[in-house]
Amino acid sequence: MTPLALPGELVRIEVKNQKAQLIRARVAQVLEPSAERVVPRCPHFGACGGCHYQHTGYEYQVAQKIEILKEVLRRVGHLEVEDIPAVTADPWSYRNRIQLHFDDRRMGFHAAGSHDIEPIQGCDISSPRLVEAIKTLRDMKRSPRWPRFIKALELFTNETQMQVNVLDSGPKHVNKGFFDWLAGPMPGALEPALHYQAVGYDFRVSHKSFFQVNRLLVDQLVEAALPGAEGKSALDLYAGVGLFSLPLAKRFKQVTAVEAVTSASADLAFNAERHGLEIRTAKARTEDFLGSVQSTPDFILADPPRVGLGKDAVADLVRIAAPRIHLVSCDPPTLARDLQGLVAGGYRVEGISMVDLFPQTSHIETVTRLVR
Repeated sequence: MTPLALPGELVRIEVKNQKAQLIRARVAQVLEPSAERVVPRCPHFGACGGCHYQHTGYEYQVAQKIEILKEVLRRVGHLEVEDIPAVTADPWSYRNRIQLHFDDRRMGFHAAGSHDIEPIQGCDISSPRLVEAIKTLRDMKRSPRWPRFIKALELFTNETQMQVNVLDSGPKHVNKGFFDWLAGPMPGALEPALHYQAVGYDFRVSHKSFFQVNRLLVDQLVEAALPGAEGKSALDLYAGVGLFSLPLAKRFKQVTAVEAVTSASADLAFNAERHGLEIRTAKARTEDFLGSVQSTPDFILADPPRVGLGKDAVADLVRIAAPRIHLVSCDPPTLARDLQGLVAGGYRVEGISMVDLFPQTSHIETVTRLVR
């Protein structure tokens, strides 16, 4: 495994560590570069661990991700998928959420392959408002008012307001005065929730709630997940604040949205009520909820975390036997594993789309449509 080397290149490497079947190395020198190699746009690329693909053009990145996805589906899931279309947008300035790390001297992102801090001046994949916030925090960190015990902050923005989450302050507590101070240059820092416009709705997103990080592809992700979704009843599993649930409520008479996180479940109920939509919210783990389902809905949408659905949830989905399941996934190996179980249980893959929510990185987001 040699990050930052491209297929077909001749490179000189330095071995970092070696196991029985795996050698990890770094590129020491590119002797014969690929025609696809380009000069990275960001001066931190290679040292910062955030991006993996800035050394090649975007069209090539997308093509390689599709080939990786096909290979994983074949190797792990024993599935052959020939046509995987890509849904893309501008590959720069797309992130609406970042995590910043701090020590006595530095502020930045985690360095590649470690938890050390790579100091940064900006970030080419972050939104304009986040880039502005990075500069603001760098200046504020020089002030005697800055709490030196803060180790990590998360910033989330709708390009007008800024939500600030303290991820690590050690054993000490960050008082309200810190957020009062931040709220001057970063309106929203004092608010309990941020309101985000997407797919024609206004979503309340509280501090511990999840929302998609690509501000340019949120609507397209939902559009990719809903073709063929029709009938009387639908389940939205791992529903979050209702990104899919609210559009589903326009298509189905009965929608049940399942979410385990307390803040997200409360946001979901608030968002549905604000828009006058009838959505039943179930605050429960998807695995527990599925075990209690005795009737068969017309449609199921699932957007699980990186660990995927898992064996028990797949078994329950096969038992419930909905005519159509659409699966949103951010991890090809767990997707391939889950698809293998669903296909063995009587489903057919109608189509897979790669929605490139994370340009310049190796992360791959997909939407898979399955029919019974």
